[in-house]
Amino acid sequence: MQAYIFPGQGAQYPGMGKDLYEKSYEAKLLFEKANDILGFNIIKIMSEGTADELKQTRVTQPAIFLHSVLLAGTVNEFNPGMAAGHSLGELSALTVSGALSFEDGLTLVSKRAAAMQKACEAKPSAMAAIIGLDDEIVEEVCAADEDIVVAANYNCPGQLVISGAVEGIDRVCKILAGKGARRAIKLSVSGAFHSPYMEPAGKELEAAIKSVIFKNPDYPVYQNVNAEPVTDPKKIRTNLISQLTSPVRWTQTIQNMINDGATSFIEIGPGNVLQGLVKKINRNVEVSGIDKLL
Repeated sequence: MQAYIFPGQGAQYPGMGKDLYEKSYEAKLLFEKANDILGFNIIKIMSEGTADELKQTRVTQPAIFLHSVLLAGTVNEFNPGMAAGHSLGELSALTVSGALSFEDGLTLVSKRAAAMQKACEAKPSAMAAIIGLDDEIVEEVCAADEDIVVAANYNCPGQLVISGAVEGIDRVCKILAGKGARRAIKLSVSGAFHSPYMEPAGKELEAAIKSVIFKNPDYPVYQNVNAEPVTDPKKIRTNLISQLTSPVRWTQTIQNMINDGATSFIEIGPGNVLQGLVKKINRNVEVSGIDKLL
């Protein structure tokens, strides 16, 4: 069974989406509709902007969403048995599955990006990647710190991203390096995503999530909050509301998808980071990019 996976923030690159805009009439129309929804020329920044311009959260998240969703629309034989998205990618997965309309999906992404940026600017915070330690060791050290430091992204065995207070992240990284972490390095992000620091953004986004219509997806979407397959629109909405302050359980998601019959994973969107993570979670499954489907 094929499983489709959609990347999150960090997968962007200069020039992304240019081929889609130039070669697909349907994609061009949706890009132009996106400009109206966002209030700025997103395709111009995606195709001509610098890496720094693309790093702005208000640009990054809509750009990755658009690239993923419109790329999925170019597939001739689109037949996933299940899908999942990493953080922001969950909104791409839900839109492609039919649970959200294109307009509502992009609107939520835009409001999500603005709310997260606002929360980051209101209170300094940070994230760090911890490589080469068991999750339990990282969780214990985080829990013992005097500041808020939590597990944010369970990316694959031996790779856990932590999120929280700037000084707390510095202390925890130092302790974990002493406990044998191969790497404990702060990430170049604007704040502590998937942590209590995102509560203001979560509350702001909740109203927007409650205002849009969710439908039954065409196939199960495994959500970040619980790593479980969901088809009930009410549960999808509830899980999405909790997503910004909860960890991304990617390792558990991929493991559950494999247990439920996934034999191949196709990454739809910019980059190939998720393909690498899936291989680290289970070497026996097939992974590829969307080129396999074109």
